[in-house]
Amino acid sequence: MTTEDILKALSNVQEPDLGKDLVTLNMIKDIEIDNKNVSFTVVLTTPACPMKDMIKNACINAVQLLVNKEANVTVHFTSNTSTNRLNPKTILGGVKNIIAVVSGKGGVGKSTVSANLALALSEGGAKVGLMDADIYGPSQHIMFGIRGERPLMKETDGKGLIMPIEKFGIKVMSIGILIDEKQAVVWRGPMVSSAIRQFVSDVDWGELDYLIIDMPPGTGDIHLTMIQTVPITGVIVVTTPQLVALADAKKGVAMFRQAQLKVPIIGLVENMSYFTPSELPDNKYYIFGKEGGKNLAEEFEIPFLGQIPLVQSIREGGDAGEPIMTGNDNITKNAFKIFAGNAVRGISMKNAGVEN
Repeated sequence: MTTEDILKALSNVQEPDLGKDLVTLNMIKDIEIDNKNVSFTVVLTTPACPMKDMIKNACINAVQLLVNKEANVTVHFTSNTSTNRLNPKTILGGVKNIIAVVSGKGGVGKSTVSANLALALSEGGAKVGLMDADIYGPSQHIMFGIRGERPLMKETDGKGLIMPIEKFGIKVMSIGILIDEKQAVVWRGPMVSSAIRQFVSDVDWGELDYLIIDMPPGTGDIHLTMIQTVPITGVIVVTTPQLVALADAKKGVAMFRQAQLKVPIIGLVENMSYFTPSELPDNKYYIFGKEGGKNLAEEFEIPFLGQIPLVQSIREGGDAGEPIMTGNDNITKNAFKIFAGNAVRGISMKNAGVEN
């Protein structure tokens, strides 16, 4: 067996999303051959790649079928999550992908989706941060069980930086851990914009594969400030199936599609899609309507990322500071994993310049 033999065999393995083979995409590194033992590294477009096992099996089969049926094949994985955005001199220079989670109106579960998306990505092996940019109604400090905690400060190059609080492997920053919960945030637009800029420039986020930004509902000052301040990779739109939520979601999609903003839309996720009682696990009750989010995604020709059911344990976990992704509700966790998998595939394709 030679390196050329291995590469020739692996040129028959396609990357499922990018539509080209692994060798053409320069995703095969560090081939080592020792008698019948073969090892190499596949450079994934995301550490949270939902296709990892499929790619691994396809690589092993290709070598054994086309080179040597007795080959003992070991496949290692590493990742290159962005198109070389890492630059310490730029704002958030250590963050590879910045994902804004938005909604047209409040009450659709945007913060719940943001929290569990971050946890699903982390479970897939990615380094993840979560910024709660909902200044007037912060909730991530509650969902992650860090109420009452205060972040530490550190000095870097003569500048004081806030250290995010780490919980469940996620770096979390929220206005909720900086102010007294009993006080209302009564700030005009410029003060809010200033706070958002501080969350970006005065917080030590370090090196991350993904920074999830939980945006406030609607379309306003904070959204414009964030777009102008941060190189956002793309946005995920959250809606529920009901008509009122869909009407507002349309405004969110339209905002980011404006020529002067032109922020890529990774896709749309439908929350509270259906209710399934625990005693009747095979029954689905479409309380807020059926497939409204899916139809909206088709209307705007954007990817539909998944459906999240309406489950009591999601609410209970968020209130208790233990998001559903940290628990044992496998049906709901699986829904978030499917959504997160579709999201990272969309991000990878956008980074590679491929339309999904």
